[in-house]
Amino acid sequence: MDEGLAQRVASIDWYHTIELADGVITPGWLDHRQVLERIPLPLSLSGCRCLDVGTFNGFWAFEMERRGAEEVLAVDVLDPRRWDWPVNSDEATIREIGRRMAGGDGFEIAADALGSKVRRLDRSVYGLERREVGQFDLAYVGSLLVHLRDPVLALERIAAVADTVVIVDGVDLALTLRHRRLPAARLDGRGRPWWWYPNLAGLGRLARAAGLELSQAPRLLFVPPGRGWRPKRWVPRALSSREGRYQLTAAWLGDPHGSLVAAHRR
Repeated sequence: MDEGLAQRVASIDWYHTIELADGVITPGWLDHRQVLERIPLPLSLSGCRCLDVGTFNGFWAFEMERRGAEEVLAVDVLDPRRWDWPVNSDEATIREIGRRMAGGDGFEIAADALGSKVRRLDRSVYGLERREVGQFDLAYVGSLLVHLRDPVLALERIAAVADTVVIVDGVDLALTLRHRRLPAARLDGRGRPWWWYPNLAGLGRLARAAGLELSQAPRLLFVPPGRGWRPKRWVPRALSSREGRYQLTAAWLGDPHGSLVAAHRR
């Protein structure tokens, strides 16, 4: 085991679970490796120019590179104060949640360990412009929309620079089970950058509202927790609250997400 790398990995919190070297795996909040076969990403991206929007630790950027992408650009907002915070968010909360991003150090550690050629750009999704970033064959949007005040505008910006868009984002499980066809969403917006949780139908409607045509209808999947997941102690009364039900579901089945594939209507 590379002890130096292991120490760098242990120095920060991780969202993604990434195998960096023999015996060195990042303790991510979620472990997407277990659902790779269910993610609608082409097995081969040979010759493709790809975009990873909201890359965080870079799992999907590196995965697209591993699948043969000719070029991968990863974009994210590194300064947490530039995220979509509700008005009057608590300063301590901003510092604590921002600390998890670690200034983007996780991406740098992973890219260095993997010998990756992925280029990262400090850029908001709202600021994507074709004249600056060019056109992409495929864009991957993972667990980002729930953190945005205006997910439709974000998808419009992505659709303007990508031929195909793969979306894998958080959904509200209860709304999905209750309303299978009616687009609906739950609004959070309580002092943290968590905003809209749509049901599956709502996720599809967000994409269509942004000018995207669905080539794969939204599908439900559960992303398993990783070693960095710190579940709260479960007690029976937790089932009486939405948060308690979510914690139990996420710990047992995984974090509820919806996936879809869409293309820009030109």
